[in-house]
Amino acid sequence: MICIAGLAAPSVYVEATCHGHSTQIDYRPLVAPQHHRPETRTLMTYPEWYIVHAYDDYARVIGKKDPHHFAYLQAIGGFWSSLCSLTELSSAHGKIDTATKQMVYVIGTSFTVELLLKAVYEETLGRLFAGLRGPTRAPLDDVSARQAADYATFLQQVPWYKWRFRDDAKELAARATGRLRDKERRIALGIEYGAKAAYARVVAGAVARVGKDDLTLRMIVQDVLPVRLNAITNVTIIATHSEGLEIETPRYRALTHILNNLAAENANFVEIAGNDDILFTAISGDPTIEGAIYSSARQGAKDYRHLVLVKVSDLAENLRLLAQQGLHLEHIHDY
Repeated sequence: MICIAGLAAPSVYVEATCHGHSTQIDYRPLVAPQHHRPETRTLMTYPEWYIVHAYDDYARVIGKKDPHHFAYLQAIGGFWSSLCSLTELSSAHGKIDTATKQMVYVIGTSFTVELLLKAVYEETLGRLFAGLRGPTRAPLDDVSARQAADYATFLQQVPWYKWRFRDDAKELAARATGRLRDKERRIALGIEYGAKAAYARVVAGAVARVGKDDLTLRMIVQDVLPVRLNAITNVTIIATHSEGLEIETPRYRALTHILNNLAAENANFVEIAGNDDILFTAISGDPTIEGAIYSSARQGAKDYRHLVLVKVSDLAENLRLLAQQGLHLEHIHDY
């Protein structure tokens, strides 16, 4: 019961204390209602991406060091603190729907459990075997680091439960040598991958029952020729409005590349998924930047991630100015 209460505490804290002030939303979407996604979700997608970034940080850390060098508690705390801040800000963009709240709390709790279990092992037995190994990395240290990097890249476009964890376990078994550290990595990570594979089957089954989220969205763009849009893979022109062209595009990581490339060609955006506000993250060497609503250090790197909320109509110009401001675009958060 104590463990359950402890795991539930962050969700309860966010739900009970992280409230902002609601405001009147006057914007009228140009796209049809069925293509309008709640604007609060541009902010509430960040907790999901925080986990993706955490796996990327982890891969970066173990690419050069050992797993016990990763700050697990810092990663957990960062999830819940950012969720609190974004929950407060979301209130100004409408009410957060119950399904989104539940999803964020579930993935946050799962993330917390996973990292706590990993921390307990890596800070004890994992650290012991790394010490017995000495400063020279064992083959499976490098194999597991590469697997972690591949997994982090995979998560940028595909749900985690579609990753082939059992294939990773098989690779560890095939690549292991007789060294003590390899034996330990094969067993410890093999158990971890097996547990994730089993959990993934459960989640995949649940998703199949409730239905998958839309993989595309609609937006209005201007200052770009139709021939250019037709040349972009998976982008379809839907209609012409006085405000610009309505197009349908992929979501997630693919959307970031499309928007960034169009902005570089001096295209501009009128609305995205029926909304006039959007969140993006950028990387810089400065701990804070003007206009950021939340900033945090990236593990395994000497730089910082900044969350910036802008009007959709200002997005393209902001993207065009990033480089001269010493910023590098990381991700544009859809809805």
